[in-house]
Amino acid sequence: MNETAALRSAPLRARAEIDLAALRANVRTLRAHAPGAALMAVVKSDAYGHGAARCARAAVAAGATWLGTATPEEALVLRAGAGLPADVRIMCWLWTPGGPWREAIEADLDVSVSAMWALEEVTRAARSAGRPARVQLKADTGLGRGGCQPGEDWAVLVAAALRAEAGGLVRITGLWSHFACADEPGHPSIAAQLARFREMTAYAEAQGVRPEVRHIANSPATLTVPESHFDLVRTGIALYGVSPSPELGAPADFGLRPVMTLSASLALVKRVPAGHGVSYGHHYVTPGETTLGLVPLGYADGVPRHASSAGPVLVDGKWRTVAGRVAMDQFVVDLGGDEPEPGAEAVLFGPGDRGEPTAEDWAQAAGTIAYEIVTRIGTRVPRVYVNEEQDG
Repeated sequence: MNETAALRSAPLRARAEIDLAALRANVRTLRAHAPGAALMAVVKSDAYGHGAARCARAAVAAGATWLGTATPEEALVLRAGAGLPADVRIMCWLWTPGGPWREAIEADLDVSVSAMWALEEVTRAARSAGRPARVQLKADTGLGRGGCQPGEDWAVLVAAALRAEAGGLVRITGLWSHFACADEPGHPSIAAQLARFREMTAYAEAQGVRPEVRHIANSPATLTVPESHFDLVRTGIALYGVSPSPELGAPADFGLRPVMTLSASLALVKRVPAGHGVSYGHHYVTPGETTLGLVPLGYADGVPRHASSAGPVLVDGKWRTVAGRVAMDQFVVDLGGDEPEPGAEAVLFGPGDRGEPTAEDWAQAAGTIAYEIVTRIGTRVPRVYVNEEQDG
């Protein structure tokens, strides 16, 4: 019996069901939005909480030719143990001094370089490894995080990278950047960053850089800024069926389907009198005689404490609301006199097909974004994979 089958046959305190057919469909939808570009499936942070290895394989099966992670450690694990085709490119971009450069080179990863210190470290590692590093130069076009500043800094980095390439120590495989406000279509920074990216890539190419890919489009830009697609789009949250721009539409409006459904089994149902305090601090007091249901999930599992007295849950076909504080391991819902059996399903979020809340509903309740809701679900919650077989 495989791991997934064992989990599905055993009673579970809680589960995060991951629909890989939905993920594959999302990949196909995103490819259709950018038909002239390759697609990178971003699987950082354990695929936004969905499970990096399985999601990476599903994305590749649906046509992704690149995978992206933040840290080199994430990328190295993928390359070593995810069972991916050898020709799938893997890129990682969040480096600190002393990182595993040589290991990344030997694993044939694409590494991001934003500054001279990183270029110096990767060239030393390439010399030690006896093979060139695949390097992508990152431009800061206006986000103000990673990336090389335009002007003199960019000119110095490009020149040094070209010297290293001429010496056989690196191959400059990409030029890239990242948007600040692509989830706000029409924001003036989008056009400004695109113009700056064109300027910086044109300068590098005029100096002799011949990149395999140029890329700046993230999920929202892939869906709403077609002029940003260039050679490659980097899709993260949209892969998992979460809208990157809720103000413009729900996932279905973009042709996407949520991949994760988070649920738990009620641990207790009990009748209590009016005036009964519930959970720490008694921030909720029952307004009348009622029934309470205990949901065995808490902030240690990733349920946001900020959603205390606000988070929605579907129990016995009805929306309920977290009653009082979310605790470390559990929270309570007021069932309003209904008496579902212990073990009944409580659905925190999912696609919404059965009337259940969505990750966006929880984001609204917690004052955050749906990215955080799905990513924060911890390892104490088993991932149960469904529809693993390729469609058709």
